[in-house]
Amino acid sequence: MKTKLLLFATLFSFITSFSQKQWTLKECVDQALEKNISIQQNKLSVALAKKDVDIAKGNFLPNLSGSSSGRYSEGLSPNEQGVLTNTKNFNASFGLSSGGIIFNGFRNTNTYKQAQLGVKSSLYDLKQIENDVSLRVVNTYLNVLFAKENLEVAKVQAEISKKQIEAAQARFNAGVIAKGDLLNFQSTAANDLQTLVTQENTLDIALLTLAQLLQENVENFDVAPINVSTPSANLFYKTSSSVYNKSLETMPEIARAKLAIENADFNIKLSKGAYLPTLSYSLNLGSSFFYQFNNLRQGQRNIPFFELLNDRFNYGAGTSLNIPIFNRFQTKNRVAQSLINKEVSETRLENEKLNLKQTIEQAFLDVKTALKTYEAAKISLEAQKEAFKNAEESYNYGTMTLFDFDLVRTRLISAQGAMIRSKYDYVFKTKVLQFYSGDLVLD
Repeated sequence: MKTKLLLFATLFSFITSFSQKQWTLKECVDQALEKNISIQQNKLSVALAKKDVDIAKGNFLPNLSGSSSGRYSEGLSPNEQGVLTNTKNFNASFGLSSGGIIFNGFRNTNTYKQAQLGVKSSLYDLKQIENDVSLRVVNTYLNVLFAKENLEVAKVQAEISKKQIEAAQARFNAGVIAKGDLLNFQSTAANDLQTLVTQENTLDIALLTLAQLLQENVENFDVAPINVSTPSANLFYKTSSSVYNKSLETMPEIARAKLAIENADFNIKLSKGAYLPTLSYSLNLGSSFFYQFNNLRQGQRNIPFFELLNDRFNYGAGTSLNIPIFNRFQTKNRVAQSLINKEVSETRLENEKLNLKQTIEQAFLDVKTALKTYEAAKISLEAQKEAFKNAEESYNYGTMTLFDFDLVRTRLISAQGAMIRSKYDYVFKTKVLQFYSGDLVLD
C-alpha cells in the first residue's frame, strides 16, 4: 500500500511539474500591457479624446428644440362692450426652433481638426507608457534568468563542497590531513549552503517582482529560458547616430512633440478667427390654441383644436451677422499668446530630440562598455577555471595549502558571478538600443 501511495505521489508531482506553465518573454510583455493600470487609464484618455472629436463634429450641425406652454385663467375680464364678466379660459402655444452657424471664421473646422490631433496625441502617450512597461518587463525577465543562473552556480559549488568534504573525511580518516583542514572544508561547505539559500531567495524575489508586474499569482509562476548563453560580440549598430536617426521616426515622444506644434498652429488659427464676422441662421414655426369655458357670446363657439392650430400656424426664418469691431484688444493679445505658445512647443520638440540623442549616446556607450566587461569576464573565467583545476591537483598532491586552495576557489566563484552578471547586463543594454531603433523583437 505504501509503495502504491509513493508511486501515486511521484506521478502526481511529475504531472504537476510537467503541466506548470512557463511564461515566454512575449507572453509576459503582452500580459503586462493588458493588465497595467496606467495603460488602462490612458486607453480611457484615448476614448475621451475621440469623444472630443464627436463633439467638435456636432458643431457643424444645426440645433433643434421644441417648446410648449399652457395657462388656465379664471376671473373678471372685459367683454366687447367693456362690461366685466367672469370667464374661464385656457391658452396654449407650441413651437419648434432651429439654428446654426453658416460662417464663424473657420473656428468649427479648426476645432474639429484640433480634436483629431488630440486623439493622435493620446495614442502617442499610450504608446510611450507601453514602451516603458515593456522595457521594465524585459529587464525583470532577464533578472529572473540571471538569478536562475546564479542559483545553478551556487548548486554546483555546494555539490563540489559536499564532495570535497567526503574526500577530506576519507583523507582525515587515513591520517593524511589534520582535523583543522577537515573543519575548514566543512566551514566552506556551510558558507556555500548559505549562498545557495541566498540565491534561492533572490530568485523568489525576482519571480515575485515579475509576477506582480503581470498581476499574476506568484505560486508556481515560472518563465521559459531564452538563449542568452553566447551573446554576440558584434554591436548591432556602428554608431549612435544611426540609432538616433531611426528613433526620430519611431519614438512616440518625438511624434507627440511634433503634434504639439501642429496643435499650436490650430490655436493660432482659432485666435485669428475672432477677427472675422460670424454669420448664423435661425428657423422657427409655431401655433397656439385658445378655449373659453363659459360666457360665450350668442352664436359664438370654441373653434376645434386642430382647426385653431391650423389657423394660428406661423413660421419664419432669419439670419444674423456679427461683425467684430473692437473688443479691448482681446483678440490681438490672444493671437500673440498663441504665437508664443507655438514657440514654446518648438523648443520642447528640440529639447525632446536633445534628451533622446543624449540617452541614446549614453546607451550606446553603455553597450560598448558592457561588451568589453563581458569579454574580459569570459577571459577571466577561463583563466580561473584553469587555475582552480591546477590548484585542486596541487592540493590533492599536498603541494598547496588549504588556505591557498580556498583563495583560488573563491576567485573562481567570483569570476563565475562576474561572468553571469556581465552577460545579462550586455544583453539588456543591447535590447535597449534595439528598442530605441524600433528593432526590438520579443519572440
